[in-house]
Amino acid sequence: MHAVWTLPEGDADYSGRWRAIKIAFSKGLPRTERLSAARFAQGERGIWQRRFWEHTIRDDADYAAHIDYVHINPLKHGHVQCVVDWPYSSFHRAVAQGIYMADWGGEIPDLTAGER
Repeated sequence: MHAVWTLPEGDADYSGRWRAIKIAFSKGLPRTERLSAARFAQGERGIWQRRFWEHTIRDDADYAAHIDYVHINPLKHGHVQCVVDWPYSSFHRAVAQGIYMADWGGEIPDLTAGER
């Protein structure tokens, strides 16, 4: 999961917020995933990475780069053929606001078909 947040003034508790999201999401799922011995011993679920990466946005260019990164990820990882095909993205709102064109990001070429 990727997210770009604006936290309330004076609040920098990224860890607490991610923890709350993970707990609420996990409680809504049946316990059917396979667990490693280490995760089982710690009482962890197998649906989340243990860590997260945070980055404080420095300026408008940095913000734009991170938003682009979030929007391109479903395409980059092969979940869709076009960025606009990922239904769970803020990309759709940004297209409606005129920030992006609907065909932004294009397609990643099929490198298995000899296009190298």
